[in-house]
Amino acid sequence: MRVDFYHLQTTTLDKVAPVLAERVVGTGKRLLIKTIAERAAFLDSLLWTYRADSWLPHGVAGEGFENEQPILIAADDGNANNAQTVILTDGGTVDEIKGFERCLNIFDGNSDEAVAAARLFWKAVVAAGFEAYYWAQNAAGKWEMKASKLPKSPQ
Repeated sequence: MRVDFYHLQTTTLDKVAPVLAERVVGTGKRLLIKTIAERAAFLDSLLWTYRADSWLPHGVAGEGFENEQPILIAADDGNANNAQTVILTDGGTVDEIKGFERCLNIFDGNSDEAVAAARLFWKAVVAAGFEAYYWAQNAAGKWEMKASKLPKSPQ
């Protein structure tokens, strides 16, 4: 299991989430976007309109046909579309990401609470023996890997 931490510093969730979703779906994998209920409608609208020349096919949990969606937005537990990758927009736990191949944890660098939660999640991910990668934006807004932690090899 690989977990990537995206520390938003010079951009916002509405700019990053669609790009990451597009990359995941472009690999042929299914995606689950776990968010809070209050953000689900925003993300639903965003994935239809984030670019004038493109949209990402998706659905929202509870609206039907969940198992057919390449991207499913959900505020509850579960993996109704059998996704291999999960995006967390509001933190998460190791138990929530078990069963996925990859997790992309996006957190707001302008929120002390979100940064503290991401640090705790990093520690839990490493303790669980998962690969962890920390990405931050440079002054130009490009992503740079600032840290990584690989599981210890069995001796």
